Amino acid sequence: MDHSYIPEGYAPRLNLYDTQKAIGLLKRLFEDTLGGALNLRRVSAPLFVEAATGLNDDLNGIERPVTFDIPAAGRDAQVVHSLAKWKRMALHRYQFSVGEGLYTDMNAIRRDEKVIAPRDRNLDFLKHTVETIVEVVCQTQTTIRAMFPQLSPLPEVARSVSFITTQELEDRYPALTPRQREDAWVREHPTTFLMQIGAPLASGKPHDGRAPDYDDWNLNGDILVWNSVLGRALELSSMGIRVDPAALDRQLTMAGCDERRDLPFHKALLAGELPLTIGGGIGQSRLCVQLLGKAHIGEVQAGVWDEETIRACQDAGGILL
Repeated sequence: MDHSYIPEGYAPRLNLYDTQKAIGLLKRLFEDTLGGALNLRRVSAPLFVEAATGLNDDLNGIERPVTFDIPAAGRDAQVVHSLAKWKRMALHRYQFSVGEGLYTDMNAIRRDEKVIAPRDRNLDFLKHTVETIVEVVCQTQTTIRAMFPQLSPLPEVARSVSFITTQELEDRYPALTPRQREDAWVREHPTTFLMQIGAPLASGKPHDGRAPDYDDWNLNGDILVWNSVLGRALELSSMGIRVDPAALDRQLTMAGCDERRDLPFHKALLAGELPLTIGGGIGQSRLCVQLLGKAHIGEVQAGVWDEETIRACQDAGGILL
């Protein structure tokens, strides 16, 4: 199929009503547990930001933001791709202290951001944060399975995290595509943090695109888990220690984005006016797919789907929201 992949023999373990109950419980439980584990407080997030501020994220550098004018304000706005940079500015505006952070619940699902000290801009701190997030995922899974025992036959998310860099992955599987490398590694290491995404590898190409102005490409990564239903690696989170002035200066030049230096956010960051932070996005729908044993994201997230996808899910007994 060109648009859909539903594994042969797939059958959802929860009916429509139980799925809706589980989604609501899972999201509330995960947010509360994550907030307690990382000392985060919830804040309201905007649906759009002013285009000229530089606060919107271009993610892989190819996404096109939905832009519209606000006549009463005389300005243009963009629907947010994510709030990675907005959250950092919010930490500055709200005067959060070192060790404190925030999370948001929004359509773009960029959830947590936390102020850190200069001494914490290192790999050990990043790994510890990853392990904390994985532990929260596992705790959430345990509670959900107690409420819905029909999920128990599914393999559990592994608590032990394997750490590997994108260059190590390329060296190990030079003939495979980046996605195939992830599948090959995560199949044998079912919870993995794939590190250092954004900069070109020895092959001359990056493992994946990453905007130059929020993550430090030396201190970032993706949390990947093995999805037994789909038989492939599933990304739950894209996260990392955010750029400091030196990293931003270096990465803007590497990415050919020096024109961003004049935007308000970038000027403030380069001047050292913004706090050092760690943050990222945790995909709520992806988390539901993983923990509820779903085959298609449309089973946990309302959307508009093509006819082929609708038929494929119906034939498998899946119900698209």
